[in-house]
Amino acid sequence: MYLNDIQLIRYRNYEHLALSTNHQVNLFIGANAQGKTNLLEAIYVLALTRSHRTHKDKELIAWDAEHAEIEGRITRELGDLRLKIRISKQGKKASINGLEQRRLSQYIGSLNAVMFAPEDLEIVKGSPGVRRRFLDVELGQVYPTYLYHLSQYQKILLQRNNALKQWSPANQVMMEIWDEQLAAYGSKIMRKRQQFITQLQAWAEEIHAGITNDTEQLKIVYKPSFDCNPLDEESVLINQFMIKLSQMRDQEVRRGTTLVGPHRDDIQFLINDKDAQVYGSQGQQRTVGLSVKLAEIELIHQEIGEYPLLLLDDVLSELDQNRQNQLITTFQSKVQTFITTTSIESLRLQQLHDAALYIVENGQVRTK
Repeated sequence: MYLNDIQLIRYRNYEHLALSTNHQVNLFIGANAQGKTNLLEAIYVLALTRSHRTHKDKELIAWDAEHAEIEGRITRELGDLRLKIRISKQGKKASINGLEQRRLSQYIGSLNAVMFAPEDLEIVKGSPGVRRRFLDVELGQVYPTYLYHLSQYQKILLQRNNALKQWSPANQVMMEIWDEQLAAYGSKIMRKRQQFITQLQAWAEEIHAGITNDTEQLKIVYKPSFDCNPLDEESVLINQFMIKLSQMRDQEVRRGTTLVGPHRDDIQFLINDKDAQVYGSQGQQRTVGLSVKLAEIELIHQEIGEYPLLLLDDVLSELDQNRQNQLITTFQSKVQTFITTTSIESLRLQQLHDAALYIVENGQVRTK
C-alpha cells in the first residue's frame, strides 16, 4: 500500500497543497504550529474519514472557508485508486475513483493507516473510552462489518437510554425488544474485539520482548462489562447478555442509563503480570504503546495481505536509541512511513533508505 501524492484544499492552515509522496520514507521538518501534524492528520482522515485529534469536523476546515478537500492517489496490489474526502459544515462525503460512496463505512478500508503520536500514551494510561476508541478505529478499518454492527448497536443504545431516562411501565415491551437487539449486536462486537485482542497480543508480546531484551512480558487482556467468555458460541453469549440486562434493570432505571454492554468495555495492559496503567513507569508505558502500534502494522498485513501506511507524529525524537532502532527496523523497506519532527539531530538518518526530506513552514511544504 503506497500513497503516491496528496492534495489539500482549504484544510486547516493549508490553502492549497499538491505534494508528491513517492518515497518509502517522507520526513517533514519544521517548527511547531507550521502544519506538520496537520499534514499527517490529513493522511489519516483520507484513510479513516475522521481525525485522531478532534471529533469536530468543522475544525478541519480553514478559518474562512465553507469546505475542505483531501485527495490522494494510492497504489494497492489490485491497482491504483483515487480517493477523495470533502468536508463541509453539513458533513463529509467520500469518493473512490470519482464515485461517491453512499456510506462512509463503504469507503473505510480503501486506505489503511496506523498513527503513532505522543497522545497514544493515553491508550495505556488514559480512560477506558480512549481504549474503546482505539479498538473501534483499528477494527473498523480491517473489518467493514464491525462498523455496521457498531453503528446499529449505538442507535439501539441511544433509544434504550432515552427510554430509561423517561421510564414508565409503558416502555416495558419496547425495552424487551431493545434488549434483544442490544444483546445481538453487542455480542458480535464483543466476539470481534476478543478475536482482535488475541491476535494483537501474539504480535505485541514478541515485539515488546525484543524492545526490552526479554526482561518484560506484555499481556493484553480484554475486560468486558460483565463476566463472560466472549469467544463462547454467539447464542450462549447473547443469553448471558440478556440475563445481565435483566439483573441490572432496576439499577439502570434509577440511573437512567445502560450499564451493560461493549460501550463499557476496557482493555488492560500487563507488564510481568502487573497493570501498566497503575504500576508502569512512563518509559514502560511508552514501550507498551510502541509495541501495540507495531503489532497493529503486522496484524493489518496478516488480515489484508498489505502493509498500512505508518504515520509518526513527533515521536522518534522521544524514543531512546533501542526503541528507535526497533521502530526503524520494523518499517524500513516494507511500510511507507511519514514522519514529523522539529529537528533531525536526534534521528538516525543513516538508517533510512529511499527517504525524502521536506521543510514545512506556514502551511507551505518544500523539498529540503
